[in-house]
Amino acid sequence: MGRGDKRTRKGKIFAGSFGKTRPQGKKKNTANTAATAENKPENKE
Repeated sequence: MGRGDKRTRKGKIFAGSFGKTRPQGKKKNTANTAATAENKPENKE
């Protein structure tokens, strides 16, 4: 159970693969979120 074992998280990081143990996840679109933050009206209270 180490870097050579593709079924463990450490092994997947070493091999550069993704799966159940190491999900890839969603990447946030930084350009889109910055544009929507500019157009949002500020709350002035």
